[in-house]
Amino acid sequence: MDRAARKASRSLTRDFGEVEQLQVSRKGAADFVTAADLKAEKTLFKELTGAMPAYGFLGEEGGKLKDGDGEARWIVDPLDGTTNFLHGIPHFAISIAVERQGTIVSSIVYNPLTDDLYWAERNNGAYLNDRRLRVSGRANMADSVIATGIPFKGHGKSDQYIKELISIMGEVAGIRRFGSAALDLAFVASGRYEGFWERGLGPWDIAAGLLLVREAGGFVSDLDGGQKMMETGDVLAANGELHGGLLKRLKKVNA
Repeated sequence: MDRAARKASRSLTRDFGEVEQLQVSRKGAADFVTAADLKAEKTLFKELTGAMPAYGFLGEEGGKLKDGDGEARWIVDPLDGTTNFLHGIPHFAISIAVERQGTIVSSIVYNPLTDDLYWAERNNGAYLNDRRLRVSGRANMADSVIATGIPFKGHGKSDQYIKELISIMGEVAGIRRFGSAALDLAFVASGRYEGFWERGLGPWDIAAGLLLVREAGGFVSDLDGGQKMMETGDVLAANGELHGGLLKRLKKVNA
């Protein structure tokens, strides 16, 4: 995964430097796909399926590109933070996870511009490069910074989100919206954020990050408190001190 991500990142980094010359096409309202995105997924598909031919492959751009043997599959986002990328904002990542029989067992989130490699293996911890990660130990909402994702044109329920935002923002030290769910989850795992919530994400957005948070000692759930994040696309990740309180507030808004 490390080698594949670094290989795919070379073209992303080059194209980011030439962002004004990128070939860009729309794939939906305010949801862009670039030539760089597609090229990176093609590289990842070749490298990962070449290494593990029996694995299936689910990518953001190509969807299910390979069924595999049904035992394991790659779940890949070649460019999480596409809008940032297109606007020259240096905050995006490659996200890769291995799912085996419905359980995420290994993952990486790689930021090409900072050379930060977040990685985790089930029951073996989470790391940033060679440093072991732990979620933040802050226990008070008033001291906490919480990340989120804002619904954009044609996607999500903005009225519902505004109610959730108002419920949380008055209780915390700050709210952040940086535009990459994979990095948001990695930041929770590394203790930079105390928590993160968002609705309507794809499995490729969150698969790698969910394992990072768990292996760093955090809690993850859907917004009903269950474990259907990959099916619903709704996720709440936080340290153990704050997860319950955040979940209670979000559920109360939607009661």
